[in-house]
Amino acid sequence: MASASQLAVRPLPEPAAPYRTPPHNIEAEQALLGAILVNNEAFFRVSDFLEAVHFSEEVHRRIYEVTQSLIRSGKVATPITLKTFVGDQDLGGMTVSQYLGRLAAEATTVINAEDYGRAIYDLAMRRNLILIGEDMVNVAYDAAVDEPPRKQIEEAERRLYELAESGQTEGGFQNFSNSLRSAIDMAAEAFKRDRKLSGISTGISDLDRMMGGLQQSDLIILAGRPGMGKTSLATNIAFNVAKDYRGERQPDGHMKRIDGGIVGFFSLEMSADQLATRLIAEESGVASYKIRRGEISEQDFARVANAAREMERCPFYIDDTGGISIAQLTARARRLKRQKGLDLLVVDYLQLLSASAKKGENRVQELTEITTGLKALAKELVVPIIALSQLSRQVENRDDKRPQLSDLRESGSIEQDADVVIFVYREEYYLKNKEPKMGTEEHFKWQAEMEQVHGRAEVIIGKQRHGPTGTVPVHFEAEITRFSNLASEDHLPERME
Repeated sequence: MASASQLAVRPLPEPAAPYRTPPHNIEAEQALLGAILVNNEAFFRVSDFLEAVHFSEEVHRRIYEVTQSLIRSGKVATPITLKTFVGDQDLGGMTVSQYLGRLAAEATTVINAEDYGRAIYDLAMRRNLILIGEDMVNVAYDAAVDEPPRKQIEEAERRLYELAESGQTEGGFQNFSNSLRSAIDMAAEAFKRDRKLSGISTGISDLDRMMGGLQQSDLIILAGRPGMGKTSLATNIAFNVAKDYRGERQPDGHMKRIDGGIVGFFSLEMSADQLATRLIAEESGVASYKIRRGEISEQDFARVANAAREMERCPFYIDDTGGISIAQLTARARRLKRQKGLDLLVVDYLQLLSASAKKGENRVQELTEITTGLKALAKELVVPIIALSQLSRQVENRDDKRPQLSDLRESGSIEQDADVVIFVYREEYYLKNKEPKMGTEEHFKWQAEMEQVHGRAEVIIGKQRHGPTGTVPVHFEAEITRFSNLASEDHLPERME
C-alpha cells in the first residue's frame, strides 16, 4: 500500500547535494494500524512501549492517538468509530474514511502486531538519534563564547540516556508468581555462596550477619563525626568488594556477578592519589604516613609494591572531581554502568555534592534533592549506594557521644530516603583527648580505660528497612586505617607500636 502522504506529493527536482531520507517503514505502520482496527487486542501487545510520536506519518500518528484514547476508555476502535475523530482531509485522492477501510481490509494478523510495533519503535529511535546528532553539531557551531563545551556534552548525554530508557517494558505491574520466583532465586544464590549472603559482602563478617550484605537498590548512609573513620570504613568495604569480584560470562555475552563486585567511588574530598595511598596502606600493612614521607624500609617497599600489583587487577574506579552536582554524578554513574559494569557505588560525601536548585535556597531542600536523586539512581542502576554524611556538632554536647538518627545534618530527607543508616563511633578518639596529668590517680584510671577501648570501634546500625538494628563491634587499626572483624579477647590482633 502506498503512503498516505506519498499519494498527494508531486515529484521534486533532483537536489544539488545528496539527501538521505530519515529511516521509516510506512508498510509496517499501516500493517499494525490495520491489525489494531480489525482486532483491538493487538493494541495491548504494543501499548507498553509504542506511542503515537513513534509513527513517521502524521496521519498515522493521529490514527494511533485516537485509537489509543478509544480503547483505553473502554470503547471499540474501528474504521467507523474512528472517522469522526480523525478529521477529514485529502489523502492523495482518498478520504480518511476510505483510508481507514483500506487499512482494515489489508490488515495482517494480531500475531505479528508486536513485531511490527518493535520495528516502528526502533526506526523512531534511529530518527531521534539523527535529531540529537544534528542538534549537537548545530549547537557546537553556534554556541555562545561563554558556554562551556562540558555543558553541551552533559546535555547530549542526558538526551541519549533518556532515549535509551524510553520504551522500557520492565516497569508496570508484575505477576506475583514472578516476584516469588525472583525471591527464591535470590535465596538459592545466597545459599550457594560461601558466606550465605543475599547481598554483596562488606568483608566484615559480623556486619554482614546483621545486614545480609549490601542489598541491591539500597541507599546506605554511612555517618560519623570527623575523626571517627567513616571514609576509612567506606574505602575498606569498597575495596573488599572489588577484591572479591568474580564474574561469569553468560551465553548472551553479558557478565554475571558471582561474588564481590565492580565498584565506582566518587571521592569529592580526597584526590585519587590520596585514596590510593590509603588503600595501599590497608592492603600492605605499611602506615600511610610512612608511604607519603618515604620513611619505609626495603622490606616495606616490597610489601607496598606487591600490594599495588595485586590491587591493579581489581575493578575499582575512582572519580575525584570536586564540587560536582547530583545530575553530573548520575550521568557519570550511568556511563560507568554502561561501559564497565557497576555493582556498588560510593559517594564521599553527601554535603560536598551540589543540587540543581538555585543558590541561596534552603540547604535542607538541596539535600532533599540530592538524597532523593541518589535513591532513584540506586533503583535505576539496581546497585547499592553508600553515601557518607557528616553529623551535626550536637553529638559533642552529650555525655554519651554515640550518634543517633537525629544527629544527621539536615536529617529529615537523609533519614527518610535511606534504607540503611550506619554510624561509626570510636570511644578511643574521645578518651584520648581527655588525658589527665601524668602520675595522678586519674591518669592511671585513664590508662586502664584506654587499654579497654584501644583498637576498638562500633558500627551502629541505626536504621534498616529489612533487618534488625544494633551495634557491631569491630577492630580498627588507625595507622593503616583498616576496619576488620573483632577477634576474641585471647586472639586480638597485634598492636602496631
